[in-house]
Amino acid sequence: MKNRYCIIMSGGVGSRFWPLSRMSCPKQFLDFFGRGRTLLQMTYDRIIRSIPSENIFIVTNEEYASLTYQQLPEVPRSNVLLESVRHNTAPCIAWAAYHIRKLNPDAVMLVAPCDHIIFREEAFERTIERGFDFVTSNNRLLTIGITPNRPETGYGYIQVGELCEEGVSHVKTFVEKPDYEMAKVLVDSGEFFWNSGMFLWNVNTIINALKMHLPDIATLFEQAESDMLTPREKSAVDAAYEQCFAISIDFGVMEKADNTCVICADLGWSDIGTWNGLYDISPKTGQGNVTQKCKTLMYDSNNNIVAVEGDKLVVIDGLDDFLVAEADNVLLICPRDNEKRIRQFFNDAKVKFDGKYN
Repeated sequence: MKNRYCIIMSGGVGSRFWPLSRMSCPKQFLDFFGRGRTLLQMTYDRIIRSIPSENIFIVTNEEYASLTYQQLPEVPRSNVLLESVRHNTAPCIAWAAYHIRKLNPDAVMLVAPCDHIIFREEAFERTIERGFDFVTSNNRLLTIGITPNRPETGYGYIQVGELCEEGVSHVKTFVEKPDYEMAKVLVDSGEFFWNSGMFLWNVNTIINALKMHLPDIATLFEQAESDMLTPREKSAVDAAYEQCFAISIDFGVMEKADNTCVICADLGWSDIGTWNGLYDISPKTGQGNVTQKCKTLMYDSNNNIVAVEGDKLVVIDGLDDFLVAEADNVLLICPRDNEKRIRQFFNDAKVKFDGKYN
Protein backbone atom coordinates (compact mmCIF):
# COMPACT_ATOMS: atom_id res chain seq x y z
CA MET A 1 0.00 0.00 0.00
CA LYS A 2 2.84 2.42 0.77
CA ASN A 3 3.82 2.65 -2.92
CA ARG A 4 0.28 3.37 -4.11
CA TYR A 5 -0.62 6.94 -4.95
CA CYS A 6 -3.53 8.73 -6.60
CA ILE A 7 -4.01 12.10 -8.21
CA ILE A 8 -7.52 13.49 -8.45
CA MET A 9 -7.80 16.03 -11.24
CA SER A 10 -10.10 18.78 -10.00
CA GLY A 11 -9.22 22.00 -11.82
CA GLY A 12 -11.94 22.32 -14.46
CA VAL A 13 -14.58 25.05 -14.62
CA GLY A 14 -17.42 22.71 -15.64
CA SER A 15 -18.75 25.09 -18.28
CA ARG A 16 -21.00 22.41 -19.81
CA PHE A 17 -22.92 22.39 -16.50
CA TRP A 18 -23.56 26.11 -16.54
CA PRO A 19 -25.45 27.83 -14.94
CA LEU A 20 -25.24 25.56 -11.84
CA SER A 21 -21.50 25.24 -12.32
CA ARG A 22 -19.80 28.64 -12.01
CA MET A 23 -16.23 29.89 -12.18
CA SER A 24 -16.38 30.56 -8.44
CA CYS A 25 -17.77 27.10 -7.61
CA PRO A 26 -17.58 24.57 -10.47
CA LYS A 27 -19.40 21.27 -10.63
CA GLN A 28 -16.86 19.16 -8.71
CA PHE A 29 -17.67 21.18 -5.57
CA LEU A 30 -21.45 20.70 -5.91
CA ASP A 31 -23.73 18.08 -4.36
CA PHE A 32 -25.84 16.97 -7.33
CA PHE A 33 -27.59 14.08 -5.62
CA GLY A 34 -28.54 15.46 -2.23
CA ARG A 35 -26.24 13.03 -0.41
CA GLY A 36 -24.34 15.70 1.48
CA ARG A 37 -21.21 14.87 -0.54
CA THR A 38 -19.93 16.70 -3.61
CA LEU A 39 -18.49 15.02 -6.69
CA LEU A 40 -14.98 15.69 -5.40
CA GLN A 41 -15.79 14.24 -1.99
CA MET A 42 -17.45 11.18 -3.54
CA THR A 43 -14.32 10.57 -5.64
CA TYR A 44 -12.14 10.80 -2.52
CA ASP A 45 -14.47 8.45 -0.61
CA ARG A 46 -14.13 5.89 -3.39
CA ILE A 47 -10.33 6.06 -3.58
CA ILE A 48 -9.55 6.08 0.14
CA ARG A 49 -10.56 2.42 0.29
CA SER A 50 -7.58 1.45 -1.86
CA ILE A 51 -4.96 4.15 -1.20
CA PRO A 52 -3.71 5.73 2.06
CA SER A 53 -4.95 9.28 2.60
CA GLU A 54 -1.42 10.66 2.80
CA ASN A 55 -0.81 9.33 -0.73
CA ILE A 56 -3.82 11.03 -2.32
CA PHE A 57 -3.07 14.27 -4.15
CA ILE A 58 -5.52 16.82 -5.54
CA VAL A 59 -4.51 18.90 -8.55
CA THR A 60 -6.73 21.94 -8.86
CA ASN A 61 -6.61 25.59 -9.82
CA GLU A 62 -5.30 27.99 -7.19
CA GLU A 63 -8.69 29.72 -7.37
CA TYR A 64 -10.22 26.62 -5.75
CA ALA A 65 -7.71 26.16 -2.94
CA SER A 66 -10.08 27.20 -0.15
CA LEU A 67 -12.96 25.09 -1.52
CA THR A 68 -10.67 22.07 -1.69
CA TYR A 69 -9.35 22.58 1.84
CA GLN A 70 -12.91 22.97 3.15
CA GLN A 71 -14.30 19.91 1.42
CA LEU A 72 -11.32 17.62 2.04
CA PRO A 73 -9.83 18.70 5.37
CA GLU A 74 -8.38 15.21 5.82
CA VAL A 75 -6.02 15.75 2.86
CA PRO A 76 -2.77 17.47 3.92
CA ARG A 77 -2.47 20.90 2.33
CA SER A 78 0.92 19.88 0.96
CA ASN A 79 -0.98 17.26 -1.08
CA VAL A 80 -3.03 19.91 -2.87
CA LEU A 81 -1.11 20.97 -5.98
CA LEU A 82 -2.34 24.37 -7.14
CA GLU A 83 -2.24 25.25 -10.83
CA SER A 84 -1.67 28.90 -11.63
CA VAL A 85 -3.08 28.35 -15.14
CA ARG A 86 -5.26 25.70 -16.81
CA HIS A 87 -3.34 23.59 -19.30
CA ASN A 88 -5.45 20.44 -19.79
CA THR A 89 -4.51 17.02 -18.41
CA ALA A 90 -0.98 16.30 -19.68
CA PRO A 91 0.81 19.12 -17.77
CA CYS A 92 -1.34 18.35 -14.71
CA ILE A 93 -0.35 14.67 -14.76
CA ALA A 94 3.29 15.47 -15.56
CA TRP A 95 3.59 17.79 -12.55
CA ALA A 96 2.01 15.23 -10.24
CA ALA A 97 4.19 12.42 -11.60
CA TYR A 98 7.44 14.30 -11.01
CA HIS A 99 6.22 15.43 -7.60
CA ILE A 100 5.34 11.89 -6.52
CA ARG A 101 8.57 10.43 -7.92
CA LYS A 102 10.46 12.90 -5.77
CA LEU A 103 8.62 11.46 -2.75
CA ASN A 104 8.84 7.83 -3.78
CA PRO A 105 10.69 6.60 -6.88
CA ASP A 106 8.91 3.24 -6.58
CA ALA A 107 5.43 4.77 -6.70
CA VAL A 108 2.56 3.45 -8.79
CA MET A 109 -0.18 5.95 -9.61
CA LEU A 110 -3.90 6.02 -10.24
CA VAL A 111 -5.16 9.06 -12.16
CA ALA A 112 -8.83 9.82 -11.51
CA PRO A 113 -10.99 12.71 -12.73
CA CYS A 114 -13.13 14.27 -10.00
CA ASP A 115 -16.49 14.11 -11.78
CA HIS A 116 -17.16 10.42 -12.32
CA ILE A 117 -19.98 8.42 -10.81
CA ILE A 118 -19.38 4.74 -10.11
CA PHE A 119 -22.29 2.69 -8.81
CA ARG A 120 -20.47 -0.67 -8.59
CA GLU A 121 -17.84 0.36 -6.09
CA GLU A 122 -16.70 -3.16 -5.21
CA ALA A 123 -16.05 -3.83 -8.89
CA PHE A 124 -14.08 -0.58 -9.01
CA GLU A 125 -11.94 -1.67 -6.03
CA ARG A 126 -11.22 -5.04 -7.67
CA THR A 127 -10.29 -3.32 -10.92
CA ILE A 128 -7.93 -0.93 -9.16
CA GLU A 129 -6.32 -3.81 -7.24
CA ARG A 130 -5.76 -5.72 -10.49
CA GLY A 131 -4.46 -2.59 -12.19
CA PHE A 132 -1.96 -1.81 -9.44
CA ASP A 133 -0.68 -5.39 -9.51
CA PHE A 134 -0.18 -5.12 -13.27
CA VAL A 135 1.66 -1.77 -13.39
CA THR A 136 3.85 -2.73 -10.42
CA SER A 137 5.41 -5.50 -12.50
CA ASN A 138 5.00 -4.13 -16.05
CA ASN A 139 6.33 -0.97 -17.70
CA ARG A 140 2.99 -0.31 -19.32
CA LEU A 141 0.53 2.56 -19.45
CA LEU A 142 -2.80 1.14 -18.32
CA THR A 143 -6.18 2.70 -18.99
CA ILE A 144 -9.56 1.54 -17.72
CA GLY A 145 -12.13 0.69 -20.37
CA ILE A 146 -15.83 0.65 -19.52
CA THR A 147 -18.20 -1.96 -20.90
CA PRO A 148 -20.64 0.09 -23.02
CA ASN A 149 -24.39 -0.36 -22.62
CA ARG A 150 -25.46 1.93 -25.47
CA PRO A 151 -24.07 3.82 -28.47
CA GLU A 152 -22.73 6.98 -26.80
CA THR A 153 -21.46 9.97 -28.77
CA GLY A 154 -20.12 11.81 -25.72
CA TYR A 155 -17.29 9.37 -24.94
CA GLY A 156 -14.13 8.25 -26.68
CA TYR A 157 -13.63 4.53 -27.37
CA ILE A 158 -10.79 2.03 -26.97
CA GLN A 159 -10.40 -1.00 -29.22
CA VAL A 160 -8.96 -3.99 -27.41
CA GLY A 161 -6.26 -6.14 -28.99
CA GLU A 162 -4.51 -9.31 -27.92
CA LEU A 163 -4.30 -10.35 -24.29
CA CYS A 164 -1.26 -9.05 -22.46
CA GLU A 165 -2.01 -11.21 -19.44
CA GLU A 166 -5.18 -12.43 -17.77
CA GLY A 167 -7.69 -9.58 -17.65
CA VAL A 168 -5.43 -7.06 -19.40
CA SER A 169 -5.30 -6.47 -23.16
CA HIS A 170 -3.13 -4.46 -25.50
CA VAL A 171 -4.79 -1.35 -26.90
CA LYS A 172 -5.34 -1.65 -30.63
CA THR A 173 -6.52 1.91 -31.23
CA PHE A 174 -8.22 4.90 -29.66
CA VAL A 175 -11.27 6.45 -31.31
CA GLU A 176 -12.37 10.04 -30.70
CA LYS A 177 -16.01 10.80 -29.89
CA PRO A 178 -17.99 9.34 -32.82
CA ASP A 179 -21.33 10.26 -34.33
CA TYR A 180 -24.29 8.04 -33.44
CA GLU A 181 -24.05 5.68 -36.43
CA MET A 182 -20.35 5.07 -35.86
CA ALA A 183 -20.93 4.63 -32.11
CA LYS A 184 -23.50 1.93 -32.90
CA VAL A 185 -21.02 0.11 -35.15
CA LEU A 186 -18.35 0.27 -32.45
CA VAL A 187 -20.62 -1.07 -29.70
CA ASP A 188 -22.08 -3.81 -31.90
CA SER A 189 -18.58 -5.05 -32.78
CA GLY A 190 -17.88 -6.05 -29.18
CA GLU A 191 -14.27 -4.88 -29.57
CA PHE A 192 -14.69 -1.33 -28.32
CA PHE A 193 -15.04 0.00 -24.79
CA TRP A 194 -15.64 3.50 -23.46
CA ASN A 195 -12.51 5.42 -22.57
CA SER A 196 -13.00 6.30 -18.90
CA GLY A 197 -10.09 8.75 -18.63
CA MET A 198 -8.77 6.80 -15.60
CA PHE A 199 -5.20 5.55 -15.78
CA LEU A 200 -2.67 3.52 -13.78
CA TRP A 201 1.10 3.33 -14.25
CA ASN A 202 4.45 3.18 -12.56
CA VAL A 203 5.68 6.72 -12.00
CA ASN A 204 8.85 6.06 -14.03
CA THR A 205 6.86 4.59 -16.91
CA ILE A 206 4.73 7.71 -17.35
CA ILE A 207 7.73 10.02 -16.99
CA ASN A 208 9.60 8.06 -19.67
CA ALA A 209 6.53 8.30 -21.91
CA LEU A 210 6.36 12.06 -21.34
CA LYS A 211 10.05 12.37 -22.25
CA MET A 212 9.42 10.48 -25.48
CA HIS A 213 6.14 12.01 -26.62
CA LEU A 214 6.00 15.42 -24.89
CA PRO A 215 9.69 16.25 -24.41
CA ASP A 216 9.13 20.01 -24.05
CA ILE A 217 6.83 19.49 -21.07
CA ALA A 218 9.06 16.81 -19.55
CA THR A 219 12.12 19.06 -19.83
CA LEU A 220 10.38 21.89 -17.98
CA PHE A 221 9.61 19.65 -15.02
CA GLU A 222 13.05 18.03 -15.12
CA GLN A 223 14.54 21.49 -14.70
CA ALA A 224 12.16 22.28 -11.81
CA GLU A 225 12.44 18.89 -10.11
CA SER A 226 14.91 20.06 -7.47
CA ASP A 227 12.26 22.51 -6.19
CA MET A 228 9.40 20.02 -6.44
CA LEU A 229 8.90 19.60 -2.67
CA THR A 230 9.77 23.10 -1.50
CA PRO A 231 7.07 25.50 -0.25
CA ARG A 232 5.03 26.66 -3.20
CA GLU A 233 5.91 30.32 -2.92
CA LYS A 234 9.63 29.44 -3.16
CA SER A 235 9.25 26.94 -5.95
CA ALA A 236 10.23 27.08 -9.61
CA VAL A 237 7.36 24.73 -10.47
CA ASP A 238 4.91 27.55 -11.19
CA ALA A 239 7.24 29.00 -13.79
CA ALA A 240 7.64 25.61 -15.44
CA TYR A 241 3.91 24.96 -15.37
CA GLU A 242 3.06 28.28 -16.94
CA GLN A 243 5.43 27.57 -19.83
CA CYS A 244 3.68 24.28 -20.67
CA PHE A 245 1.31 24.18 -23.62
CA ALA A 246 -2.21 22.84 -23.18
CA ILE A 247 -2.71 19.27 -24.34
CA SER A 248 -4.58 16.22 -23.09
CA ILE A 249 -2.77 13.13 -21.87
CA ASP A 250 -4.85 11.06 -24.33
CA PHE A 251 -3.72 12.99 -27.40
CA GLY A 252 -0.24 13.81 -26.12
CA VAL A 253 0.80 10.38 -24.84
CA MET A 254 -1.74 7.55 -24.82
CA GLU A 255 -2.60 7.64 -28.52
CA LYS A 256 1.10 7.73 -29.49
CA ALA A 257 2.65 5.25 -27.09
CA ASP A 258 3.21 1.61 -28.09
CA ASN A 259 3.04 0.26 -24.54
CA THR A 260 -0.62 1.03 -23.74
CA CYS A 261 -2.88 -1.62 -22.27
CA VAL A 262 -6.46 -1.66 -21.09
CA ILE A 263 -8.34 -3.39 -18.31
CA CYS A 264 -12.06 -3.55 -19.08
CA ALA A 265 -14.80 -3.61 -16.48
CA ASP A 266 -18.48 -2.97 -15.89
CA LEU A 267 -18.38 -0.40 -13.09
CA GLY A 268 -21.79 1.23 -13.37
CA TRP A 269 -19.77 4.20 -14.58
CA SER A 270 -20.85 7.60 -15.85
CA ASP A 271 -18.86 10.69 -16.68
CA ILE A 272 -20.96 13.51 -15.25
CA GLY A 273 -19.66 15.94 -17.82
CA THR A 274 -22.93 17.15 -19.24
CA TRP A 275 -26.58 17.68 -18.37
CA ASN A 276 -27.51 14.66 -20.48
CA GLY A 277 -25.00 12.58 -18.54
CA LEU A 278 -26.76 13.62 -15.34
CA TYR A 279 -30.16 12.91 -16.93
CA ASP A 280 -29.10 9.38 -17.88
CA ILE A 281 -28.29 8.31 -14.32
CA SER A 282 -31.04 10.20 -12.48
CA PRO A 283 -34.40 8.75 -11.33
CA LYS A 284 -37.19 9.57 -13.78
CA THR A 285 -40.94 9.95 -13.61
CA GLY A 286 -43.22 7.85 -15.75
CA GLN A 287 -42.99 10.58 -18.37
CA GLY A 288 -39.19 10.46 -18.34
CA ASN A 289 -38.78 13.78 -16.52
CA VAL A 290 -35.91 14.47 -14.10
CA THR A 291 -36.01 17.12 -11.40
CA GLN A 292 -33.02 18.30 -9.40
CA LYS A 293 -33.74 19.76 -5.96
CA CYS A 294 -36.91 21.59 -6.98
CA LYS A 295 -40.69 21.23 -6.97
CA THR A 296 -42.42 20.80 -10.32
CA LEU A 297 -45.82 20.42 -11.90
CA MET A 298 -45.55 18.85 -15.36
CA TYR A 299 -48.39 18.76 -17.89
CA ASP A 300 -48.07 16.98 -21.25
CA SER A 301 -44.30 17.21 -20.86
CA ASN A 302 -41.81 14.41 -21.38
CA ASN A 303 -38.09 13.66 -21.04
CA ASN A 304 -37.12 17.01 -19.56
CA ILE A 305 -34.52 17.82 -16.92
CA VAL A 306 -35.36 20.66 -14.55
CA ALA A 307 -32.84 22.07 -12.07
CA VAL A 308 -33.90 25.25 -10.31
CA GLU A 309 -32.39 26.54 -7.10
CA GLY A 310 -34.38 27.98 -4.23
CA ASP A 311 -37.91 27.36 -3.02
CA LYS A 312 -39.62 27.82 -6.38
CA LEU A 313 -42.39 25.85 -7.99
CA VAL A 314 -41.67 25.18 -11.66
CA VAL A 315 -44.80 24.67 -13.78
CA ILE A 316 -44.24 23.30 -17.30
CA ASP A 317 -46.88 22.57 -19.93
CA GLY A 318 -46.31 21.00 -23.35
CA LEU A 319 -42.53 20.77 -23.27
CA ASP A 320 -40.53 17.75 -24.44
CA ASP A 321 -36.81 16.98 -24.31
CA PHE A 322 -35.74 20.30 -22.79
CA LEU A 323 -33.30 21.47 -20.17
CA VAL A 324 -34.56 24.11 -17.74
CA ALA A 325 -31.86 25.25 -15.33
CA GLU A 326 -31.71 28.28 -13.06
CA ALA A 327 -29.02 29.25 -10.58
CA ASP A 328 -28.36 32.61 -8.99
CA ASN A 329 -28.76 35.18 -11.77
CA VAL A 330 -29.02 32.93 -14.83
CA LEU A 331 -31.96 31.05 -16.34
CA LEU A 332 -31.15 28.63 -19.17
CA ILE A 333 -33.80 26.97 -21.35
CA CYS A 334 -32.69 24.92 -24.33
CA PRO A 335 -33.39 21.61 -26.08
CA ARG A 336 -31.46 18.75 -24.52
CA ASP A 337 -30.08 17.88 -27.94
CA ASN A 338 -28.41 21.30 -28.02
CA GLU A 339 -26.44 20.80 -24.83
CA LYS A 340 -23.17 20.87 -26.76
CA ARG A 341 -23.85 24.58 -27.27
CA ILE A 342 -23.87 25.31 -23.54
CA ARG A 343 -20.13 25.91 -23.57
CA GLN A 344 -20.74 28.47 -26.31
CA PHE A 345 -23.48 30.12 -24.23
CA PHE A 346 -21.06 30.23 -21.29
CA ASN A 347 -18.31 31.83 -23.37
CA ASP A 348 -20.66 34.31 -25.06
CA ALA A 349 -22.00 35.43 -21.68
CA LYS A 350 -18.46 35.85 -20.42
CA VAL A 351 -17.49 38.07 -23.36
CA LYS A 352 -20.70 40.12 -23.57
CA PHE A 353 -21.24 40.66 -19.84
CA ASP A 354 -17.64 40.70 -18.63
CA GLY A 355 -17.97 37.51 -16.57
CA LYS A 356 -20.87 38.76 -14.45
CA TYR A 357 -22.91 35.62 -15.16
CA ASN A 358 -20.12 33.06 -15.16
